[in-house]
Amino acid sequence: MNKNYNHLCAQEARLYRLNHLQEMSSWDQATLMSKKGGRSRAEALAELSGIIHDINSNPKVEDWLKKASKEKLDFVQECNLREMKRKWKRKKAVPTALVMKKRIAASLCENEWRVQRPANDWNNFLRNFKPLVELCLEEADYLSDALSISPYEALMDGYEPGLTEKKIDEVFGDLKTWLPTLIKKVVKKQRKEFVLDLEGPFPTKKQKSLCLEIMALLGFDFASGRLDISTHPFCGGVPDDVRITTRFDKNSLLEPLFGTIHETGHARYEQNLPKEFINMPVGQSRSMSIHESQSLFFEMQLGCHPLFLKKISELIVKTFGYQDAFSHDNLAKLVSRVKPSMIRVDADEVTYPAHILIRYEIERMLIKKEMIPEDIPSMWDEKMNFFLGINSEGNFKDGVLQDIHWPEGLFGYFPCYTLGAMYAAQWYKILETKFGKDSIDRQVYEGNFENIFTWLRGNIWHLGSIYETAELTKRASGGEDLNTSHYKKHLESRYLYSNL
Repeated sequence: MNKNYNHLCAQEARLYRLNHLQEMSSWDQATLMSKKGGRSRAEALAELSGIIHDINSNPKVEDWLKKASKEKLDFVQECNLREMKRKWKRKKAVPTALVMKKRIAASLCENEWRVQRPANDWNNFLRNFKPLVELCLEEADYLSDALSISPYEALMDGYEPGLTEKKIDEVFGDLKTWLPTLIKKVVKKQRKEFVLDLEGPFPTKKQKSLCLEIMALLGFDFASGRLDISTHPFCGGVPDDVRITTRFDKNSLLEPLFGTIHETGHARYEQNLPKEFINMPVGQSRSMSIHESQSLFFEMQLGCHPLFLKKISELIVKTFGYQDAFSHDNLAKLVSRVKPSMIRVDADEVTYPAHILIRYEIERMLIKKEMIPEDIPSMWDEKMNFFLGINSEGNFKDGVLQDIHWPEGLFGYFPCYTLGAMYAAQWYKILETKFGKDSIDRQVYEGNFENIFTWLRGNIWHLGSIYETAELTKRASGGEDLNTSHYKKHLESRYLYSNL
């Protein structure tokens, strides 16, 4: 009769239901809300955030946590209690008033960003962004004091528990010295290739039909989710009602398609979290790097695999009719083209980490108060030139305003993308070792992912947050921690040594 643990579980179940409403309201804000609904929606979401924060900060929780630690819990319950303690420590650290202020500021900034970005309007964006940054800095300071880590680590900890600046600098430091050389080698190699561009237009209705067909092939459960359109692709909702979005452009086919595949990876993870713990912390996704490992596994390891592109080529021809550019060989060359560009979400697999390095270095300086928001565009231009050789001066729309993360106050998230890519490469290598490379290649070629999904379900999806990230990784990898060599070998193999 674990009285105190049961009190905690009842509270978590209530929080899950409130978070459900918050997720759906946020999805509606990004997809269907009327233009004039921003202010009232911001206030409603702030009110809901305040209620959730007050519940999390219930003074009885501390006593329940202490007493529950002495109760007779099984292994999963112990893990659940561990996650409850971690959540409570973070929630207790930040005043409810600050949580509500930040929510209003983020909602307003994000809502107006959707208009300011297309207008290339940095100055008006800055008016909303500066107060949001101040609130994020205040939040980071509260969390830093409570957790005894740096302010930037405190923000990263919300997405990737336990991640330190030292660890990320080790990983990114290696990448920073190795990546520029790889980019130059691949660009030089591909200069000799002849590639046909796809000839549009590609009607939105047909694009969406193609995306839905590939989502089905990748196992998306349409009884527990849906696809919609938004300014910025994302995955939201709850495990039994997952909402993913993409953006369509009649002159572009591959970007919406692979953006949808990316979000499908997020969705499959959510839809396959352990149902028996659906409203408990232990039943939630482990961390955002693990979440990104699923989206990037689907997009890069499967979707962009030269063998799976044959299946995609067939579906494209079925949807839009034949053209030479849709051939398997040409499509494989198009998808693997490495060309430094402005837009992160449209970047190729090789230059993508450079986009993350740019954002990581800027936002860390911002949170460490080594720069102010007004300086971001000039710092952005400098780093775009350094990492990618691109002059972005004056192009705020495709530069500093392109991502939704900063308008929403999501500082500390960006490193998760590259960590996720590294995990994804490691998962794929494990599958090749377990089943044999030839067997996995054949399954990918046939679009038969049963063995792959079974492994992901058993080693990642169904485990939720039972294990912490390092332990989850070691258990899935036969005792191996995150090993960046798998990622580097994957990029070199696909882009330097592939015949396509």
